[in-house]
Amino acid sequence: MNQDKIHATSESSPFLQSHSASIRIWHWLTFFIFATLILTVVLNSTLLSSRKNSVIIQDVLKEKGVIVTPVQASSVSRIYTEKIWEVHKFLGVGLTILLLARIVIELVQSGEEKFSSRFKNAMGFYRKGEGNKSEYRHYLWVKRGYILFYILLLIMIISGLGLAFGRQISFLGKMHKVMKTIHGMDQLFMYGFVLIHLISVIIADISKSKGILSGMVNGNKS
Repeated sequence: MNQDKIHATSESSPFLQSHSASIRIWHWLTFFIFATLILTVVLNSTLLSSRKNSVIIQDVLKEKGVIVTPVQASSVSRIYTEKIWEVHKFLGVGLTILLLARIVIELVQSGEEKFSSRFKNAMGFYRKGEGNKSEYRHYLWVKRGYILFYILLLIMIISGLGLAFGRQISFLGKMHKVMKTIHGMDQLFMYGFVLIHLISVIIADISKSKGILSGMVNGNKS
């Protein structure tokens, strides 16, 4: 990156950046998978809840003169729940591939668009007092938030894969309950992060960083 470009960057908002096609595709694929993962969890916790539906099945069959046990009703109600969890597992594998792809993108894309380079440049501008120092402080905290996101994503993927395939591996099978707890807690943090990120970006786009949303669509290439 040449000195003119560095100076220009320090004068403008650090949030208004160019984004390579690979990053934009990765971003929207990740968003789609996260949204679908949330949908599968919500469906299985509400409309397709086996616990609630098993009671409904018993009541409906009882009205028709058919008596079934709670276990029998539960086995029927779990049919669609298990299908949704299969979709959830499939999406989890997709998320694993996307995380690996993000690492590859960081390694191969141009230096000025690397996450690490932008973080270092922003840190340099902040320490030198170039441009809007408070804006760069905010930008650095946002980037630290992204680092936390990737760490939580890694934990969610590892625990999720352990839940999905761990029963075939003896030592992982013994850790099933622990991994389920970790996965559940981590998911809450991840979904909260995505929600906060979405709201923050929308607020920024309609206020002081207009164009930040379109930048993730068209790249903000000058």
